[in-house]
Amino acid sequence: QVQLVESGGGLVQAGGSLRLSCAASGRTFSNYLMGWFRQAPGKEREFVAGISWNGAITYYTDSVKGRFTISRDNAKNTAYLQMDSLKPEDTAVYYCAADQSRYSTVFDVSGAYDYWGQGTQVTVSS
Repeated sequence: QVQLVESGGGLVQAGGSLRLSCAASGRTFSNYLMGWFRQAPGKEREFVAGISWNGAITYYTDSVKGRFTISRDNAKNTAYLQMDSLKPEDTAVYYCAADQSRYSTVFDVSGAYDYWGQGTQVTVSS
């Protein structure tokens, strides 16, 4: 069992930046592949970014490539999502998730993830 707590959301103007954090507690953080998803009002949850257990592999949905960066610090049991050049369409609740299939390279399937945080709101004004 692992518990995930997101933080760092807020209100920002278009073109601005935010860094989301996902603090994990419970089992060994480095055993998990980590992902970020988001859900906008009236829309389904969608994949944003994923990172392998050791940070060597990252994967992004096309709409955030070049603007968002996922990273992790296994010593701090924390995953991050640096979001730059934010757009109004990035407005959503952002969730981090953990997949206990440590060596998996499937990042974008929400059903593959075993644990989820409660979410943090990101609002980008135009």
